[in-house]
Amino acid sequence: MKFAILLFNQNLIMLFYLLIGYFLVRRKLVGLQGSSDIARILLYIVMPTAILNSYQTTFTIEKLKALGISFAAAALALCLSILLSRLFFPADQATERFGAAFSNAGFIGIPLVQMTFGNEAVFYVSSFVALLNILQWTYGVMLLTGDRKYFSFQKIRTNPIVLSFLGGLLLFILPFSLPEIISGPIRTLASMNGPLAMIVLGTYLAQIPLRSLWRDRTAYKCTFVRLIVIPLFTMLLFLPLPADLHTLKLTILIAASAPVGSNVAIFAQLYDQDYAGAVREVCLSTLLCIVTLPLLIGIADCIL
Repeated sequence: MKFAILLFNQNLIMLFYLLIGYFLVRRKLVGLQGSSDIARILLYIVMPTAILNSYQTTFTIEKLKALGISFAAAALALCLSILLSRLFFPADQATERFGAAFSNAGFIGIPLVQMTFGNEAVFYVSSFVALLNILQWTYGVMLLTGDRKYFSFQKIRTNPIVLSFLGGLLLFILPFSLPEIISGPIRTLASMNGPLAMIVLGTYLAQIPLRSLWRDRTAYKCTFVRLIVIPLFTMLLFLPLPADLHTLKLTILIAASAPVGSNVAIFAQLYDQDYAGAVREVCLSTLLCIVTLPLLIGIADCIL
């Protein structure tokens, strides 16, 4: 249960950062454009450096094998979440299918893994985040539009998360380390990932009436599937894996148990779907994961 307690403490810290973002917008110290700009800094600079930083480690065959296993586990977990989201939501609830299928593994999963298990664990969870981004721009876009022509392979090739994942792999495999003048700033920027991610989510929360957050039945259903159903089935999926992969399984499970991904709101707005409902699902699941995530990881810590 030590990981559950540690994770709960980290979630409280993350909640503090979220409240900072909330009050910055409510007090009009940051506007909607400002919150969007902060999100871009997070997506294009901070999150990629967090992934790159996790690959600044000594190459070993054991780590390479673990990386391959983490990639396979991530692929299975994401396929499972897509299947379950389709079972729980009909085709006309495309936003909910998207939100339930894709967790906020980048904004919340990476910071929690980083703070709970250290930078080396980000090494394993980064494959989940990269695959998730690829699926969002292919399957996710088709889900929201109903049209394959909106597949954006160009955006996959230029996606900063995918690029940092590939760059990190290259750094890991090549027999040299980055000089301190480069690795130092990367470490510093990577440490900003958790606080900045939650501040951005706090700015989202400030944009909706709080009363509407607690009255949306669809948001509750989407949150339940995302925070309870999918993590429990993912846990069962990981049961047959060897016990010596304990930390790897927990890191992938944290990413799979994260709340509704904030990208669902961006995509919903982009493709004329229910943007307000998407924001409510992101915010409600983010608040409730403070309790659900530590409990589920505590159970997983005992049985995996």
